[in-house]
Amino acid sequence: MEINIPWRNGKLKVADNKRFLCHENGTPFFWLGDTGWLLFQKLTVEEAEIYLEDRRKKGYNVIQAVVLHGVHPVNAYGEAAFEDFKSTEWSNILRQPYNPNSYNYWNNMEHIVDLAAQKGLYIALVPMWGSIAKKLDLKGSDIQEYSKWLALRYKEKPNIIWINGGDIRGSDHMEVWKTIGNTIKENDPNHLMTFHPFGRTQSSIWFHDAAWLDFNMFQSGHRRYDQQTLNREDDVFAAEWKGEDNWRYVQEDYAKEPKKPTIDGEPSYEGIPQGLHDPSEPYWTADDCRRYAYWAVFAGAFGHTYGNNAVIQMHKPGHGKGNYGVKNYWYEAIHDPGSSQMQYLKNLILSESFYDRVPDQAIIAGENGEKYERLIATRGQNYTFIYTYTGRRMLIRMGRISGDEVDAWWYNPRDGKRKFIGSFDNSGVREFDPPGRKKNGNDWVLVLKTSMK
Repeated sequence: MEINIPWRNGKLKVADNKRFLCHENGTPFFWLGDTGWLLFQKLTVEEAEIYLEDRRKKGYNVIQAVVLHGVHPVNAYGEAAFEDFKSTEWSNILRQPYNPNSYNYWNNMEHIVDLAAQKGLYIALVPMWGSIAKKLDLKGSDIQEYSKWLALRYKEKPNIIWINGGDIRGSDHMEVWKTIGNTIKENDPNHLMTFHPFGRTQSSIWFHDAAWLDFNMFQSGHRRYDQQTLNREDDVFAAEWKGEDNWRYVQEDYAKEPKKPTIDGEPSYEGIPQGLHDPSEPYWTADDCRRYAYWAVFAGAFGHTYGNNAVIQMHKPGHGKGNYGVKNYWYEAIHDPGSSQMQYLKNLILSESFYDRVPDQAIIAGENGEKYERLIATRGQNYTFIYTYTGRRMLIRMGRISGDEVDAWWYNPRDGKRKFIGSFDNSGVREFDPPGRKKNGNDWVLVLKTSMK
């Protein structure tokens, strides 16, 4: 099977409509990401091969990974990034060219980036996790030198996307993020860049107008509707609280000027406790991962990022009990059901016209619904998709797409299969009743298409 190399269609860019990403020749790009945050720290090249190949086969095209996750990062070969995180080391790093026969921290990272390129996968690089800025008193000159060195080292790689920040508010150590953003963009203007923010916030709060920010990213996070506050330092302001309604972040970003694409770069992970910190709480499942994905994309996001608790930390034997109540190892977790189901969303979106797709809640004639009952609708000129998480009946306002008659299907997000319903007049209001009984996780997409008869 021939591997799809997407950048053969030209470099990745923001589409002319400012809502999506595409390649220079106009080929649409639907971002299907996976959070492999500790890829460079925890996996050998041989292990990375297994992980990346699995994600390629499942339709992923972006892997989000952190260059420096902690103050003293060490890779799977026991090689440290630095002896000490001090300015005296920057000149030494700069003098180290890439060596294909070496597995020191920086060479090993490049091995993995190149391996991903062979598989047609973009690596979305986070230069420095937010916690580093919190723990160290970093000089602007050091940050600038590091950012320039990193940008120049990777500017010729075809499969790079930059993610500034790393689970932090933009207002915390803002000068660090401005320096990283401006320096990388100055030295590598041909790769896109965004900002990965603190949980339950969005990059547009601080950086929407920044020249280095090509598209917005939000982190809808890992809490239930009733977990606004858990008496922790990472509690959010009431004004920011959206619960599990990740589509609200999309709506807010969609309304901003100038127009920029937006994406949920970290929703609730499969196999992680609800609320993140307490393993006695229920764990998020594949059902929840699908809900976040369809809600965000149908609300107007240009793609989606999936995550799995064991995979984000690349948990494996010999590395302690892991974090966040993790129950399995990364090489087991890559087979969890949610990871396979994300491709069906990507396939659905790419099955119809791409650039004319817009969110359109006016399609829903009845109640949009609250919380899990929420219906989300999107359409192009000749098609409509409406998602229900609970399989509830839906009243649909016909006539929002072209044609006198439409054909209708039920699309199953769990297996990507379609079931033909019938053909209907494209006028008035019509009720559709999804298969199965009404319950959380009985999710379906109603597909309406202009009839070709």
